[in-house]
Amino acid sequence: MYTLYPAIKPYARHTLEVDEPHQLYLEESGNPNGIPVLYLHGGPGAACDKFSRRYFNPEIYRIILFDQRGAGRSTPHACIENNTTQDLIADIETIRQFLNVDQWVLFGGSWGATLALLYAEQYPRQVLAMILRGVFLCREQDISWFYQEGANKIFPDYWRDFTCWIPEADSNEVINAYYKRLTGNDELARMGAAKAWALWEGHCATLRPNQAVLDAFIDPHKARALAAVACHYFKNKGFLEPNQILDNLEVIRDIPGIIVHGRYDMVCPLENAFTLQVKWPAAELHIVRDAGHSAAEPSISDALIRATDEMAKRLKPDLMPDEG
Repeated sequence: MYTLYPAIKPYARHTLEVDEPHQLYLEESGNPNGIPVLYLHGGPGAACDKFSRRYFNPEIYRIILFDQRGAGRSTPHACIENNTTQDLIADIETIRQFLNVDQWVLFGGSWGATLALLYAEQYPRQVLAMILRGVFLCREQDISWFYQEGANKIFPDYWRDFTCWIPEADSNEVINAYYKRLTGNDELARMGAAKAWALWEGHCATLRPNQAVLDAFIDPHKARALAAVACHYFKNKGFLEPNQILDNLEVIRDIPGIIVHGRYDMVCPLENAFTLQVKWPAAELHIVRDAGHSAAEPSISDALIRATDEMAKRLKPDLMPDEG
């Protein structure tokens, strides 16, 4: 089984000013002359972490990471002002131009996969290939599955904890109820809602209970941004037209892709990836039989590292080490 590449430090860090009031944290690591790859984190509102650089051979890839608006080390923290999907797509293109990248590989999981697909549909000539994990098509049915009717049947105990404070009259509007609390004036209520939001996702993210994953989700700094930004996006249906990604797939049909998806993914069910691959013939679908949603699960990590190595062989075989 493949494991993460050794830990490395960035060779460059940048602060990139975009629309007020946002400043993006941006970093580069690996080989400055290697294959450019952009890591797109999930959420919305999650962030890159110490493992994000380690899915790529640092001798082969120029590894580019950034924290999206309101997330991680970008500022202002947890800010939803001027924070929409189109803003994020524009940020990605700004980063490409800032770093003088002609074309790059997009590597995204969950919401990161959503963002990768949307960027590729808008800027197909800039995309060499995509590696996607835990695909989230951001259709109304996908949002509803996890925040209204679907995953709650699999995890009724965790759902009860997630929704116990919501009045019966608002039980069919869970996202709206959370939005009111997360944007209210009561700081304790905001933090409590943020922790509950993150805890719900953390419990559902892995096939087997994983305390390290859960602890990462409920870190107060991360939970606040994840809850505030994700709730803002999902209240607005991802700022997308219905079925937007699938309806525009013809634009990217020839871009090579590898899709990694856990069979028991309860955050983004496998149907997302299966439907995507049927309509995207240049992409391969690798179903991981013993995993859920999280990239931290060993079988998912193994599949992702195999995917980045395989993509490097296709794109730049001269850079790959001699296996003989």
